[in-house]
Amino acid sequence: MRRILIVGAGRSSSALVRYLLEKSEQEKLSVIIADVSIENAKKLVGGHKNGKIVNLDIFNVERRKEIIQESDIVISMLPARFHLEVAKDCLEFGKNLVTASYISEELKAMNDEVLEKGLIFMNEIGLDPGIDHMSAMQVIDRIKEKGGKMILFESFTGGLVAPESDDNLWNYKFTWNPRNVVVAGQGGIAKFIQEGKYKYIPYHKLFRRTEFLSIEGFGKFEALANRDSLNYREIYGLQDALTLYRGTIRRVGFSRAWNIFVQLGMTDDSYVMEGSENMSYREFTNSFLPYKPHDSVELKLRHYLKIDQDDVIWEKLLEIDIFNPDKIVGLKNATPAQILQKILMDSWTLSEEDKDMIVMYHKFGFELNGVKRQIESNMVVLGEDQTYTAMAKTVGLPVAMATLDILNGKIKNPGVQLPIAKEVYDPILEELKDYGITFNEKEVEYLGYNPHNLGA
Repeated sequence: MRRILIVGAGRSSSALVRYLLEKSEQEKLSVIIADVSIENAKKLVGGHKNGKIVNLDIFNVERRKEIIQESDIVISMLPARFHLEVAKDCLEFGKNLVTASYISEELKAMNDEVLEKGLIFMNEIGLDPGIDHMSAMQVIDRIKEKGGKMILFESFTGGLVAPESDDNLWNYKFTWNPRNVVVAGQGGIAKFIQEGKYKYIPYHKLFRRTEFLSIEGFGKFEALANRDSLNYREIYGLQDALTLYRGTIRRVGFSRAWNIFVQLGMTDDSYVMEGSENMSYREFTNSFLPYKPHDSVELKLRHYLKIDQDDVIWEKLLEIDIFNPDKIVGLKNATPAQILQKILMDSWTLSEEDKDMIVMYHKFGFELNGVKRQIESNMVVLGEDQTYTAMAKTVGLPVAMATLDILNGKIKNPGVQLPIAKEVYDPILEELKDYGITFNEKEVEYLGYNPHNLGA
């Protein structure tokens, strides 16, 4: 039996484990899950004879090295900051590695040693990053093979709640790490290129600069810019493209309402609020407002941010209970962002019956035989339940498929890499169709930008 080691058994591991166990007889696989908490791992394995669970504290160096040395290939599903230690062990013992996370600078620096040993360290093979890379490169490569020239590329992805579970005014619930949602967009300027012009959006303006898109059968969405779209120019071979823009999808109206938190300072994670443990939700909100002893907190907030009483944003703020004097934060030495997360989790945590939804949308503008053309491509995936979520499927399945392809010698090129090579993305995208992860593609009238418009 070939030993596949999965380090970490979090929420994104369910579809990954199920896929490998279903293939285990045919492919002669022993699937070992190593985690500090074995309860969730037990649920995922479900007593399968080819599944094994081992207790592992990632900081127990001796035990970690022992388990990695005994494996044939390693999948790290740990938080991104812990991948490096696993990667060092894989390099030491000559093991291939697969992760769904972005390639860090530290991991990139290991490339020469990884190449020297002929190893494959495949990263960014989840959803975003992952399916976005593969689906984009498949179309871009096809356009270029026909002699086309890329002039526009836009790409947006969002983890949302499924329509049947969309029952709040924000049209949103946490389908992934809530902290990442609360602090999204911080830590750097959003930059991209449109109409051949560099564009920059500072954090305090990010949620008021949105694009709109429609997906047949699912309605209208909005998209806000990711931090640095320009990173993908070289990766995707789009150095000559006039427009390159990547972003995050939400339902229309979410960003305008979220901007209230940004303007108040509630998303700030840089300082601790005094007395947070005993602070009420109402006191938290009042902390960001002017001192006016004769005005209510509600009135002060409306005046401060110029929100009309009949504005739907006001209804959204009431819905999440931020004016409640009886609910207590209960977090010691908490930052505003941590407190906001706690408040939102009361309203936005998925219930047992809820299902999530992944939406991905690409727009390709190109010139072929002197004619400008445009392709729109979208993917919508709905979750099965709270274990096999859309997020778990779209992250875990590509990871599992890449692992098996490496193990079977179908992916051969060594190095620290992401899945932009045809040998990697073609078979994985084809197999993903069997699991309902497919792209609807159509050619439409070219609606791109005019590069000669000097006022762009």
